[in-house]
Amino acid sequence: MESAILYKVLLCIAIGLQVLATIYAIRLIRRTKYNAIWILCIVGFVILCAERICQLLVIDGYEISFFLFVALGLIISVCIPIAVIFAFRLVNYIDRMERQRLLFNKRIMTAVLRTEERTRQNFAKEMHDGLGPLLSSAKMTLSALPHEGLSDEQYEILRNTRHVIEEAIRSVREISNNLSPQVLIDFGLAQGIQNFTTRSAALFNIDIKFNTNLRAERFDGDIEVIIYRVICELINNSLKHSGCSTIKVDLQHINHTLHLRYSDNGCGFDPKAMAYYGMGLSNIASRINSLSGEFEIKSHRGEGMTATATISTATENSERHIKL
Repeated sequence: MESAILYKVLLCIAIGLQVLATIYAIRLIRRTKYNAIWILCIVGFVILCAERICQLLVIDGYEISFFLFVALGLIISVCIPIAVIFAFRLVNYIDRMERQRLLFNKRIMTAVLRTEERTRQNFAKEMHDGLGPLLSSAKMTLSALPHEGLSDEQYEILRNTRHVIEEAIRSVREISNNLSPQVLIDFGLAQGIQNFTTRSAALFNIDIKFNTNLRAERFDGDIEVIIYRVICELINNSLKHSGCSTIKVDLQHINHTLHLRYSDNGCGFDPKAMAYYGMGLSNIASRINSLSGEFEIKSHRGEGMTATATISTATENSERHIKL
């Protein structure tokens, strides 16, 4: 007697769960693409409920046709496997949508980077070809002015004006080179990075060690630009925030993969607090991600920082190119 009551309780719980599952399946019909899955699940849950109800009736003494039990079992046996097949198709559809979303995001990032580089190039060209010649003409005009008969005060003013114009010309060249590095365009990644590290070391009186096995190799335009910008951003971040005295940049090309290792001996930081470097680290990660590369930063307070990145140079799309 007690076992029959327990069996009834368990059957009622099973019926309740199946009704609840049926309600959820009904709600999912309008929220997902493959409605057949949930329709088959609803049919299966309803049949299961009917089967459990029949079992309750049998316990209470009612006679239920054996054919009815067999029919209910057959319907469930058909609905559940077909629902699983459709569920498999749904999972594949979700995976395909996720891949397309990632590809779309990479295409957007690539378009943004290309637009940024074109803007840099145009601005650098305007400065170099427009403002540069004007300043050079002003310098030549000042040099042509007669110096005879000028008082000491007038001569000093003329000399200071010439000095200011020379400084402006140097600034224009420096800004233009930073926006669109001609060395990178003409001689490749290794020479472009070497030129930047040399200038930065001299300007900030810091030891920057650059080691690479690259010589005159040329890579896809996207790769060269992004690696160059990433290294420049890392160096600028270290110079601005870390208070370091030594920076090490190691770039190796091994088995069609570029391996970048960057480190400084500065104050270090918490990598989770990305705001420490403003948007710099996020921009670096986005640039590396646009090339399907991997980027990682390790740092602790007072122990400097280390950044590593790997990027495949086996370009799948030969049309992908950023012009500086």
